[in-house]
Amino acid sequence: MTKQKPIKQRNLYFERLMAIIATVNLCLVLFNLSYVPLRDFYLRRMPEITQIYDPIKGIEPNRETNNYLEKVKALEEQVSQTGLTSAQVNTQIEEIRRLSRDMIDGNPFAAADKSGTLEKIKNRMRDRTNQESAKVAFATFWSQNYLSQKGWLQEINFFNQKIKPLIATNYYRKIGENGEFLDSFWLIDLPFVLLFGIELLARSFYIQRRHPSMNWLNAVLWRWYDLFLLLPFLRWLRVIPVLIRLDQARLINLQPLRRQINQAFVANFAEELTQIVVVRVINQIQGSIERGDITRWLSQQQNLRPYIDINNVNELEAIAGIFVQAVVYQVLPQIKPEIIALLRHNIATVFEQVPIYRNLQNLPGIGGVQTQFSEQLATQLTTNLYNALVNAVEDPTGAKLFNQLVQQFSKALGAEVQKKHVLLEIQSLLSDFLEEVKINYVQRLSEEDIEQIVEQTRQLRQKAPVQPSVDKNTALSKTRER
Repeated sequence: MTKQKPIKQRNLYFERLMAIIATVNLCLVLFNLSYVPLRDFYLRRMPEITQIYDPIKGIEPNRETNNYLEKVKALEEQVSQTGLTSAQVNTQIEEIRRLSRDMIDGNPFAAADKSGTLEKIKNRMRDRTNQESAKVAFATFWSQNYLSQKGWLQEINFFNQKIKPLIATNYYRKIGENGEFLDSFWLIDLPFVLLFGIELLARSFYIQRRHPSMNWLNAVLWRWYDLFLLLPFLRWLRVIPVLIRLDQARLINLQPLRRQINQAFVANFAEELTQIVVVRVINQIQGSIERGDITRWLSQQQNLRPYIDINNVNELEAIAGIFVQAVVYQVLPQIKPEIIALLRHNIATVFEQVPIYRNLQNLPGIGGVQTQFSEQLATQLTTNLYNALVNAVEDPTGAKLFNQLVQQFSKALGAEVQKKHVLLEIQSLLSDFLEEVKINYVQRLSEEDIEQIVEQTRQLRQKAPVQPSVDKNTALSKTRER
């Protein structure tokens, strides 16, 4: 579903007008598609609609069933004139019995795919006459003796209320030369198709003028969904452009629906995509380990490709310097009381292990002196150690020596790692560890609630502040200034 774009106020009324016209056309299409299945309902509730729309669908009264109902109507008129026991009535009843047999044998309802209606008629007639055979039931019902015994008015009212409406639903539908049922709906649909076609051509011309590099086909495909309005088949697909147009015209809001569709679409392949990406990354790392790329990086040798330095700064040395500065100036002052307490405890423990000191503990006042001495000694050691670290950091010679220590440590580590047995053992362990990660954790990724993850991602995107767009050159210039 296309993303809604802002529309100028002067064009909003036109968009709404065309959206309403497209909605009307869609309603006509849906009515046309549902007319035949719902024709029985229209015939009972709104017969005027069937009189208007039957010719459009090529529907005519079925001659056989229509003749049957006309014979029954003529019988009613004859009974009202001459009575039920007259010879004329007997002749007409005989004719209706014959037509009933022909209706059962010929099944005129089959052409309209309404054989179920005939079965319903036969069942009702069996129940009314208590007969197992449908032909016997009709023959019994259409007899002077039965109608006289049961009562003419009662039985003819039953027929008119329970049987006649079912027979009246049958119809005959014309078939065209192409072998399909006749349907003249295209005459109603043609003005809408012409209107939408002209509109699409005008919009494509306007789009091509705004984008001169775009060819005519791409300009038409810019509004691909409008092509469904021009198709003479699968007309129900017009629901797609109608919904899009209503959303663009701000007559309905499809943002929640669009979000649910996107979430369902992402959730369908997110699980498989996650596994593919994670396994691919792990395989690349395993390949890098087997080729020795990581060990060459640790030993600061040339990789398969020349190492690219983007800022002429040794990042490891810079990170180490920042770490040392933070420890010396920020961390150590905060934990100084804890360091003093730890040293005081260790000094007191050492004194207690000396036999002479344990004997002096029995003398009055010695215990308090020991405590003061331990605290002063711990404080002095902590202060001297901290001052030594600060001087080492601030002293250029000390900083240089520290950098040399870091470099020598890196070299020694690289040299040790490059030893064959160490290198092979590290590579084997890392490769096995990554294989265990694939087995134990990648499978768990597929068991995550993908829909919950997608929903959390959507919430994060909504909470994230909108950042103003910045020109790339401006951003680069600001980076160089910093």
